[in-house]
Amino acid sequence: MPELEKTYTPAEVEARWYQRWLDDKCFEADPSRVSEKRPAYSIVIPPPNVTGVLHMGHVLNNTIQDILSRRARMQGKEVLWLPGTDHAGIATQNVVEKTLKKQGVIKHRDDLGREKLVEKIWEWKDKHGDIIIDQLKKLGASCDWSRQRFTFDDDYNACVMRVFVDLYKKGLIYRGRRMVNWCPSSLTALSDEEVIPTPQKGFMYHFKVQVVEEPDTWLEIATTRPETIPGDTAVAVNPKDERYAHLIGKHIKRPLPLENQAPIPIVGDDHVDFEFGTGVLKVTPAHDKADFEIGQRHNLEIIDVLHPNAILNELAGKDLAGLERFEGRKKAVELLTELGVMVKEEPHQNNVGYSERAGVPIEPRLSEQWFLKYPSIKESQDVVAKGEMKFYPDRWAKVYDHWLTGIQDWCISRQVWWGHRIPVWYRGEETYCGTSAPEGEGWTQDPDVLDTWFSSWLWPFATMGWTGDKEKDSANPTLKAFYPTTDLVTGPDIIFFWVARMIMAGFEWMSELPFKNVYYTGIIRDKQGRKMSKSLGNSPDPLDLITKYSADALRFGIMRSAPLGQDIRYDEQNVELGRNFCTKLWNAARFRQMQSSTGFQPVSPDGRVENSSYITEAEISPTLLSSDDKWILLRLNTAIAEVSAALEEYRFSDATATLYRFFWSEYCDWYIEASKAVLQGSDEKRKANTLAVIDFVLSHTLRLFHPFLPFITEELWHGMGFNADLPENQGGKSIMFAPWPKPLDADELAHFGILPEDEATANQKYETVNLGRGLKSTFNINKKVRFVLKPNQELPGHEIEVIRILLNAEPLDVDASFAPTKGTPSALTPLGTVFLPLDGLIDVEAERARVGKDLAKAESELEKVTAKLADENFTSKVPQKVLDEHQQRLTDWQEKSAKLKEMLAALSA
Repeated sequence: MPELEKTYTPAEVEARWYQRWLDDKCFEADPSRVSEKRPAYSIVIPPPNVTGVLHMGHVLNNTIQDILSRRARMQGKEVLWLPGTDHAGIATQNVVEKTLKKQGVIKHRDDLGREKLVEKIWEWKDKHGDIIIDQLKKLGASCDWSRQRFTFDDDYNACVMRVFVDLYKKGLIYRGRRMVNWCPSSLTALSDEEVIPTPQKGFMYHFKVQVVEEPDTWLEIATTRPETIPGDTAVAVNPKDERYAHLIGKHIKRPLPLENQAPIPIVGDDHVDFEFGTGVLKVTPAHDKADFEIGQRHNLEIIDVLHPNAILNELAGKDLAGLERFEGRKKAVELLTELGVMVKEEPHQNNVGYSERAGVPIEPRLSEQWFLKYPSIKESQDVVAKGEMKFYPDRWAKVYDHWLTGIQDWCISRQVWWGHRIPVWYRGEETYCGTSAPEGEGWTQDPDVLDTWFSSWLWPFATMGWTGDKEKDSANPTLKAFYPTTDLVTGPDIIFFWVARMIMAGFEWMSELPFKNVYYTGIIRDKQGRKMSKSLGNSPDPLDLITKYSADALRFGIMRSAPLGQDIRYDEQNVELGRNFCTKLWNAARFRQMQSSTGFQPVSPDGRVENSSYITEAEISPTLLSSDDKWILLRLNTAIAEVSAALEEYRFSDATATLYRFFWSEYCDWYIEASKAVLQGSDEKRKANTLAVIDFVLSHTLRLFHPFLPFITEELWHGMGFNADLPENQGGKSIMFAPWPKPLDADELAHFGILPEDEATANQKYETVNLGRGLKSTFNINKKVRFVLKPNQELPGHEIEVIRILLNAEPLDVDASFAPTKGTPSALTPLGTVFLPLDGLIDVEAERARVGKDLAKAESELEKVTAKLADENFTSKVPQKVLDEHQQRLTDWQEKSAKLKEMLAALSA
């Protein structure tokens, strides 16, 4: 067995092993292998945009998916982790258009035309579209890349067309003129879910208008958008508002445009809020959804004063036409001021809808669009309500149910060119909808494309070769084996965009749910709680972190801080800790190698120890097990059970916490140190037995760690020879196929003579050591010193040697009749009293002075906090949190003061 390198070099190891996994087809799923004994596990990747590059959200989401997939392989399941990318219609076209404009190729998309621009986008996609896929591979993602899909693949496009036609024929898709969210940058409609409400500081502008029938009567109106006044076709008041009800039916003179100060009616509408503004509402049916509905109720004229790109048009009047909307706002205020009708401007904050993709304020716009009445709503609602589909954390089930209860028709058309073009053709009064173009001349296809989410809602089954033909689909081995999928990992921000729609699609076309469990990740934030973004400069590049620390370190660091469904406070120190953890693992393996040149005798293929050809009594002899050996085997059992339970419940941070505690603290800090009592001794049989225990624990530990740390565990699995003589499909080829560890059962524990009280026995020993170490810490002693243990029971020589090593004692005297000098520091432990004779160790006078100074400070702080808590003016006014903090300070200073008094008494004896 070659010796491990002194220093772990992750970059070389990660590149080498990932290529090996690909060459050996370790990630590829075979539906023919699925059986009762080898059940299927499947998961589809939330397809990243082809414009995407790896960010920390991707790291979190895909690390979780990889952990689930790798563990499922170790559980003996046939795993399909199906990857792919999304064409991202608006985002991708925006990127390419901006690039072409920057290069001077175009000033506007029309300069190239539809066909040529789409060609350019395909060129861009072929060059840049797989960047994020390559980055996911660097992270260690074990996807079946042979099945990589793209939402614009020919067969996937056929699925989208088939679904559209089916819904159209069912009467669920229709075309209508509606008020939609319009992006003036991308020049397309958006769904409600693509609009991000953003707090915006602006102004509320108050202006007055004259009642035509009562020239002496003026009404004050408050608005945030004076530039749309030329589009006003009424003012509305609440008919129950006594201030204005008598004016209903009369008219006011619209102040803008100056050349057309037309009279418009005063209408009564219950929508008007008494309390908001002045109680008088300007009604602009073309530029506000609520205003449009008022206009419909009162049969008002609709005047659109904006071009699609948010430039004011000629209907806005000669003074405003040609101005961008925000410039037009300033100009409108100037005009109102010149007219003498401007009353005041007040600072005002409200939520403005921003286009998710373009990052500009959207415009409500009346437009001819395609809409979908959602299918299979009841089934989709019931499956979660009845618990047949689980949400983690389960609070998202209520959010999901609430949205489905008040669901609105989906605007599915987009006015861009990169996307699935709507399969509808027109010729005169004729309309044709089909999966292919109609025959004959004169047909013109609808210019719109489908919302990107209209393709991705089919993702779980369209990626598996669904055709819509029941006979063909029932014979499709991939669909038959892997649909429905097992888990979905995604962010709660797309619960409506994607999750809910996939559930509906699953019921509508597959007659069953698309996945059994949905895990919602949290949002990654910086240490200040801010959402990570490029604009804030607070989002690190994951590839830089991988280069600096390793992929394993990044994975472990991000999972350590990822509690179930909660937002994550990113701290690079966690990634650094991940690297240190890997280093510790590497060094622990090297320590094992340095103890013996003999190779590792592997565990049995199923990971058990009973009477197999891989583990025999000669390898781990029950009669030679020390209390420390039994303790670490019990702690390993606990770790296996805790990690397994945490992963079953999607508590990934709890799993990493257990791994950290077990390996760093229990195994390295306690067991390995304790084992030196045997390894540095002369009893070769005990030494061999201890090495067998170490091998057993390490082999299980590497398998427990593998889903989290795939690269270093694979390297050590082979480097330590743990794969030797194992069948290929049970760990011989790769650790990812080694069996997931199981705790020793009752029979196995009995075989090794391990009892529950063995753990308590070892814990007593370790508690004794901790108390002894505390004595050294109290007096700032950092070197080997003499300890004396006055035992309360008979202790075997081996146990005494373990205590000596762990205490770093030189020497450890065990003396049942020890009579300490007065003031000798001591600690009462489960095994007796530990004494730390101070003779010659410290300058007693200097130490007494130091402790006295610390005690004076402690007493002063204690007096301050006591006084604070006795002051009713303070305790009655401060928040409970502040009060709790002061109570804790009181306890802390009381404890510190008591400890310092004990030390001073010892030093003064």
